Amino acid sequence: MNNLSGTIPPEIGNLTNLVCLDLHINQIYGTIPSQIGSLVKLQILRIFNNHLNGSIPGEIGQLRCLTKLSLGTNFLNGSIPASLGNLNNLSYLYLYENRLSGSIPPEMGNLTYAKAFYAFSNELSGPIPAEIGKMKSLQNLSLYTNNLSGPISSELGNLKNLNDLELSHNQLTGSIPSSFRKLKNLQTLFLGDNNLIEEIPSSICNLTSMTVLYLSKNNLKGKIMQCLGNISGLQYVMMSHNNLSGELPSSICNLTSLQGLDLGRNNLMGAIPQCFGNMSGHLELEGKIPRSLENCKRLEVLDLGDNLLNDTFPMWLGTLPELRVLSLRSNKLHGPIRTSGSECMFLELRILDLSRNDFSKNLPMSLFQHLKAMRTINQTTNASSYEFHRHYQDSVHVVTKGLELELVRILSLYTAIDLSNNKFEGYIPSIMGELIAIRVLNLSHNGLQGQIPPSLGSLSSVESLDLSGNHLVGEIPAQFASLTFLEVLNLSYNHLEGCIPLGPQFHTFENNSYEGNDGLRGFPLSKGCGNDGHDSASEKTYAGSALDEESNSEFLNDFWKAALMGYGTVLCIGLSIIYFLISTGNMKWLERIIEELEHKIMTARRKKQRRRRQRNYRRRNNCF
Repeated sequence: MNNLSGTIPPEIGNLTNLVCLDLHINQIYGTIPSQIGSLVKLQILRIFNNHLNGSIPGEIGQLRCLTKLSLGTNFLNGSIPASLGNLNNLSYLYLYENRLSGSIPPEMGNLTYAKAFYAFSNELSGPIPAEIGKMKSLQNLSLYTNNLSGPISSELGNLKNLNDLELSHNQLTGSIPSSFRKLKNLQTLFLGDNNLIEEIPSSICNLTSMTVLYLSKNNLKGKIMQCLGNISGLQYVMMSHNNLSGELPSSICNLTSLQGLDLGRNNLMGAIPQCFGNMSGHLELEGKIPRSLENCKRLEVLDLGDNLLNDTFPMWLGTLPELRVLSLRSNKLHGPIRTSGSECMFLELRILDLSRNDFSKNLPMSLFQHLKAMRTINQTTNASSYEFHRHYQDSVHVVTKGLELELVRILSLYTAIDLSNNKFEGYIPSIMGELIAIRVLNLSHNGLQGQIPPSLGSLSSVESLDLSGNHLVGEIPAQFASLTFLEVLNLSYNHLEGCIPLGPQFHTFENNSYEGNDGLRGFPLSKGCGNDGHDSASEKTYAGSALDEESNSEFLNDFWKAALMGYGTVLCIGLSIIYFLISTGNMKWLERIIEELEHKIMTARRKKQRRRRQRNYRRRNNCF
């Protein structure tokens, strides 16, 4: 990396004795010259992380001594040249993160010494050629995020040295080949985000070296195999968004190295086993939340939403030091939320979603006191351990800005509290105003009463604030006018009154933000806050415009009157001064006088306009 720029000159082909050409991580642009095929002694060619475009020249296939070819992270287009299959000594082929299209040439099967073939994040299409199964030395095959289609060739089962197989984010169809049972050295298997069908073959259980099994977002059916518990080294099992059914096998308890288990959005049933922790919900699970979860000290995301869990709030989860996301939405959880005397509770929590349950009594003030991670903006968040691979980003569903969204990269990018649709009562604790990192706060559809605490005006990062469907009274705090990031505000169906605050964001909210509050006045409602009680946004805009025009007109009138009155007496003096300056050749004095005069006139004009605007503003905003 030397910050080199420019193009690769064709004359580089004259360096016929060159063994290594390494230009990676620079600012090189343009095309790869075909003359590079003349470097017949070249063993290493690395030009990744540049700005190269155009196609890969087929002449590279003439470099028979080449062992490493790395062209990744450029803007190369066109197809993969079939001539690359002539590189018999090639060990590493990196073509990732370009714009390559077309099919993978079958000639790639000739690269029998290749240990790694990375062509992910391109636009490749068509089937994975069966000839890939001839690459006997292959340890890493990474073709994810392309447009590959058709069934997965059973010939891939011949790659007995394979450690990592990454085919996610394509359009592959058919079933998982049973020939995969021969991949004894396989450690990671990524087949997610495809259109795979049928049952997961039990032969997968023969892959006893596997640590990651990622099958999410397919159309797989059947039960989760009991034999899965035989793969004792499994750390991540991701099978969400499929059509799996039945109960969770008890053998899962044998996976003592398990760090992530995501079986969400399937048709599973039964209770959560008491022996393990980190699992994403949406499984129609019932019963109580297993207390054994408190043993999962590295747990960061717990999503048990949209189930039939019947329990009280699991305050004991607050002892998990790494817990950042807790979603218990849409269950049958009930009762008050009581905290323990410990001060070390939920210190890293960034998302708390308890919506659509039957929680009751007062909002848990003591819980809000513990949420340390929600009290600091722009805090440094380390990459979480659960984001174990570039293919998997944990997600959670939240309601924000009136829409239910699936959020990814949630640990470092989002902060939210949703307690809506419960039976909470009492006042909104003013301490919630200290949670300044919150972007979404939803307390709607409860039985909250009293006034909206002005401290909520300190939530400088909030984008969505929903307090609708409660029994709140009093005025909207004037401090809300400073919430410059606020995009969605819903205060409807309360008992609020008084004037709606004036502020840049409040001009963007419509009537439905305030409906059901008969005592409110001001924009955008028909009841105004002006002296006549009927002002509107258009009238305010017109008044401001008229004021400017009036000020401009009066200024011009005064100016020209003064100019005409002094014209007679000043004209002679002025002409004499000008004659003197011209005769001496010193025009800079004249320029300086004109500039100073212009500056004084403009300053006086601005002061006059400012005084008039301030008087008019106070007059229009005098609420009665």
